[in-house]
Amino acid sequence: MKTVKIIGVPEHFNLPWHLAMEEGAFEQRGIQLEWTDIPEGTGRMCQMLQDGETDLAIILTEGLVKSISQGNPSKIVQEYISSPLLWGIHVAAESPRTSINELQHVKIAISRMGSGSHLMAYIHAQNQGWNTDALQFEIINNLEGAVENLGSGSGAYFMWERFTTKPLVDKGIFKRLGDCPTPWPCFVIAATNAFLNTHTNLLNHILEVINLYTSEFKRIPSIDRTLANRYAQKLEDIREWLSKTTWGQAQLSVETLKEVQNRLQSLNLIEKIKSPGEFLF
Repeated sequence: MKTVKIIGVPEHFNLPWHLAMEEGAFEQRGIQLEWTDIPEGTGRMCQMLQDGETDLAIILTEGLVKSISQGNPSKIVQEYISSPLLWGIHVAAESPRTSINELQHVKIAISRMGSGSHLMAYIHAQNQGWNTDALQFEIINNLEGAVENLGSGSGAYFMWERFTTKPLVDKGIFKRLGDCPTPWPCFVIAATNAFLNTHTNLLNHILEVINLYTSEFKRIPSIDRTLANRYAQKLEDIREWLSKTTWGQAQLSVETLKEVQNRLQSLNLIEKIKSPGEFLF
């Protein structure tokens, strides 16, 4: 039995992995998949890939592209979620702010530099025509840190996956002022170069399993109820999320990779455009 370490966020996107593990699908291939939840998100996962603390990661596209561009010895193996991520834009429930236009000069709470919450804040600000050089950030680590930060009267705003934060909006902890979708497929499967250099066959087995599970995921009987129960979500919210979400089974396209790099470079988040071979396995 070969042990493979994999990391991802503790969110509903990753249920196919957990179902496959619970049903022994990887063990049937001689693979012991060790999953670790990373609530701090993509910035932390990039660091873990770089430090060799994991073999694989389910990670946000823009965060990984930035990290690889800056020397992270990892590659994109394939798309995982082909649809955009819908980022909710939140303030504290008691905040007097009622529109996105009021956020231009407000600090942004982010999990860490290089995270999705950090990079998407730039993309959102650029979409609004704001001066992205003037953005200011507060590091809050994870979703719990955001609840504490905004609740303490920081006045910051916070971007996080809309359906993950929906229960906090319903409870009157956050107020959502709007959404910002990613302009590209949001999650990819990443692997360290060290793993790719020595375990390509293992990777192929893992991809065969997960691609089978994701291609059939929406057809699982009562999958909406399973998701709602496991992730403490309202059934109608899960159904809306499922209607907007598509799992992918192919490599990220060269055109999409170029689009991500161009956008990051336009925001001065990466220095130069690099060849697809630097990023794609």
